[in-house]
Amino acid sequence: MTQCVTVSTKIPKQLKEKIQRFKIKPSKILRKALEDEVKRREVEELKEEIKKLKPTLEKVSMENIVKSIREDRDSR
Repeated sequence: MTQCVTVSTKIPKQLKEKIQRFKIKPSKILRKALEDEVKRREVEELKEEIKKLKPTLEKVSMENIVKSIREDRDSR
C-alpha cells in the first residue's frame, strides 16, 4: 500500500467559497495537477540526459549495436 502524506496550501477566501459553491473536490484536482507536473519535469530531465548522451551514442555504429545484441543472445 502506498504511504501518503499531507500537503497544504493557502488560497484566497474567495476561491475557497467558489470551490464549495461548485462542489469541487480540491484533493483530486491538486493530486492530478501535481502528478502531471512531476511527469512533465521527469520527461524534461530525461530529455536533458539524452541531449548529454547523444554525442556519445552517435559514435556507436549500428553494426556494433547488432553485434552486441547477438553476442548477448548467444551467451544465454
